[in-house]
Amino acid sequence: MTNKKSEYLPAQRGKQSSPEDLSARITRHIVDLLARVPSTDESPVDDAGQRARAIAKAAANKAALTAGTLALPPGPLGWLTIVPELVTIWRIQAQMVADISGVFGVNARLTREQMLYCLFRHAAAQAVRDLVVRVGGRLIAQDVPLRVLERVAQAVGARVTRRLIGGGISRWLPVVGAVGVGAYAWYDTRQVARTAIRLFAGGRATSVDAVLDAMDAEDAAGAARQAAADAGNASRR
Repeated sequence: MTNKKSEYLPAQRGKQSSPEDLSARITRHIVDLLARVPSTDESPVDDAGQRARAIAKAAANKAALTAGTLALPPGPLGWLTIVPELVTIWRIQAQMVADISGVFGVNARLTREQMLYCLFRHAAAQAVRDLVVRVGGRLIAQDVPLRVLERVAQAVGARVTRRLIGGGISRWLPVVGAVGVGAYAWYDTRQVARTAIRLFAGGRATSVDAVLDAMDAEDAAGAARQAAADAGNASRR
């Protein structure tokens, strides 16, 4: 039986992956993720916006907890968790996108192009901009050849790699780095949810702006609670 190549082979050899190697690995994971668009048990509901917000909140909390846990190992061990963390978070977000599409009644025709656009529109807008077109007031995802989808995935992989190299120093800061990584995963997942709602809500009798405004209010309330907790902790020191 052939052994599967380890994700951690560069570290086992005593050297860190080059940016090109890291970008190629991330691109492969993105392509693999798109090959299996998840299904959902969600179905259209009367208040699709409220249900979509609940799905987004649950997914963001799960992503934050997962990312913060995987980021706990400090130093070189922290680098080993970067790619597995990304893939895990993307899977959580992909399921969220599928669930939101189900709430708005479009899951039966959820495509790879829609998934790629939702996952990375906020982080790599230039790379995914040609995946959708605006028709009237709606965003419509285009069907593109596989080679085009792979080129987009490669561009996204390069963008993600640059972000990782720029922010990797947090991996050398135990706990503080984990908290920051978890917070970013929460924020990142909320941005994915916003993109999905904008894309899928066009065919429903709902106000997209009202849904997104409600999410903004939730985020602001959460930030206020966190700021109050931080202030309380500081005063007790």
